[in-house]
Amino acid sequence: MKRKLVLTAVLVLTLTLTAGLLAGCGDKKEGKTDDKVIKVGASPAPHSEILNAIKGEVEAEGYKLEIVEFQDYIQPNNALDKGDIDANYFQHKPYLDEFNKENGTKIVSAGAIHYEPLGLYKGSKKTVAELSKGDKIAVPNDTTNEARALLLLEANGVLKLKDGVGLTATKQDIVENPYDVEIVELEAAIIPRSLGDTALSVINGNYAISAGLTTSDAITFEASDSEAAKTYGNILAVKEGEEKSEKTKVLLKALKSAAAKKFIEDKYQGSVVALF
Repeated sequence: MKRKLVLTAVLVLTLTLTAGLLAGCGDKKEGKTDDKVIKVGASPAPHSEILNAIKGEVEAEGYKLEIVEFQDYIQPNNALDKGDIDANYFQHKPYLDEFNKENGTKIVSAGAIHYEPLGLYKGSKKTVAELSKGDKIAVPNDTTNEARALLLLEANGVLKLKDGVGLTATKQDIVENPYDVEIVELEAAIIPRSLGDTALSVINGNYAISAGLTTSDAITFEASDSEAAKTYGNILAVKEGEEKSEKTKVLLKALKSAAAKKFIEDKYQGSVVALF
């Protein structure tokens, strides 16, 4: 009898401990702290600034927004692919498509948020009409942005390109150069530091912002309805299959809110343009 009582007590204790452990596991799952945290990778300007501006919109939906800043264009996609972040916001779709192709990743666009128009910035000359023979105009040396820069120069009468070259244009496609200027190809990031050495310069929006340049420093920008604007809108990117997740919906709603649009318009004065 005594032995039976001991075995019964042991069995009851074992069942109790097992139930407690299972209950503990259930509690841990239900109380998982990162379920309500949306972690987004972004470049500092303007992406991180825009995200900071819409934290309140995200919090209103019951989530906390955590921003992870990256200084290059490789790590944000690697981090997203590994699942270290829920989304990233720094790139346009043509860049993402090329990244996926080269790296075998499956990252997709959840939606276009804004466009960073290239601007034609003043150097030693303040207008196109002041240009003269031998003046230097700096343009980005990467294929995509050089074509955009040349199209912007064409739109403002600086030069003329072969018909139909569009976003594949290169210096070799220049067929008319009425001001006889020299097109100087430079790394996009250093062009703002070279303004003093050029008559005019074509600068990417993010690099212009980082350099403290404003709309008053520019002669003109790419049009918001240009071919480049339609192609190179900056997107919110997520892993394939997460396009309709709750976190993605909350983040996309906040990034396309009236508050986000007002911030973009007030802060950037045309150097960043909302696409919604």
